[in-house]
Amino acid sequence: MTANALTTKFAPSERAAAAAIVEDYTRFHQNKLLAELLAASPGIYLVLNECRQIVFASDGVLALPGIRSVDDVLGLRPGEALNCVHVTDEPGGCGTTEFCRECGAVRAILSSFAGKRDVQECRLTLRNGEALDLRVEARPLYLDERTFSIFTVVDIAHEKRRRVLERLFFHDILNTAGGMVGVAELLHEGTAEEFEEYKDIIYMLSHSLVDEIKAQQVLAAAEAGELTVEPARVNSLHLLYELLNTYSKHEVAQSRHLEIDALAEPVVFISDKTLVRRVVGNMIKNALEATKIGQTVTIGCRHFEDGVEFWVHNPNEMSRTVQLQVFQRSFSTKGAGRGLGTYSMKLLGEQYLHGHVGFVSSAEEGTTFFVRFPHELTTSANE
Repeated sequence: MTANALTTKFAPSERAAAAAIVEDYTRFHQNKLLAELLAASPGIYLVLNECRQIVFASDGVLALPGIRSVDDVLGLRPGEALNCVHVTDEPGGCGTTEFCRECGAVRAILSSFAGKRDVQECRLTLRNGEALDLRVEARPLYLDERTFSIFTVVDIAHEKRRRVLERLFFHDILNTAGGMVGVAELLHEGTAEEFEEYKDIIYMLSHSLVDEIKAQQVLAAAEAGELTVEPARVNSLHLLYELLNTYSKHEVAQSRHLEIDALAEPVVFISDKTLVRRVVGNMIKNALEATKIGQTVTIGCRHFEDGVEFWVHNPNEMSRTVQLQVFQRSFSTKGAGRGLGTYSMKLLGEQYLHGHVGFVSSAEEGTTFFVRFPHELTTSANE
């Protein structure tokens, strides 16, 4: 029934032969009650065989890009039908990559074949760069002495975005505003000497508040495809000194050190300075948050092939679990609904600035995030 097994880093890689897929489809298609129930169900409903391949589907799959009929998804696995970015990482496809170990969809499907109903949230990055926030459910279906899985997909992007907005505005921004109020109360009855002592704190808090609001505005526009890039000349080293001045005073840098590498090179390139600053700034903030008290974050820039590379290093290693999810929307080590910084690095740095964002991490070398931008940004891809 199954083809030769390929290597896998998680779920079994075996697949059913094409004839077996057609046979299963016919079985479900002729089951009028089940077929009508699936047809009447909102969203995407899939029936999966023991190899996690689609053998029947509701018309909801027609909403997927490139899918013109239910026949187009037969034999595929869910990640392949959804165009997950990782399906080509291993020859076994969906479910067999290292990233699949953290995928809620694969885990739920495996649970269903173990006889359990399972509901999970799934953050999926697509091959076109888009990100999906999904709620998936898999439950066993017993038919003709075989076990199938009924797999459902619900888009919860709006729900996740609402949570993120609440977190940002009711947590981060209110914390900053609360700090400003606290200082203002101290100064209300304070002396001129006390004002001199606290003026730098007020300056930092007010700029931090505005920066948080602008960051959300930029991200919302980018996700809606409404962000306009404005190319101009940028000096990489000048930009790093601006960022050093900004983030050395940021609350996340408290009791930590931020410095520019002595070998950093000035590179003049054409890009959108505001967005470049946002991407590299997020890298710096992320590194400071991952750094322990007394440790140092080092930032640098250099010529790289036909462009420029910025990099940010902190001395700590990311766990493998974090590494596999770090660029997914809404994933964060700081709690639910906080994961926008690393996601926005990828979104802005690659889709809008045509660069490449990545990282390396090990116990010996710590963690370095990097972004590489072309020497000259062209806007044709965004028009």
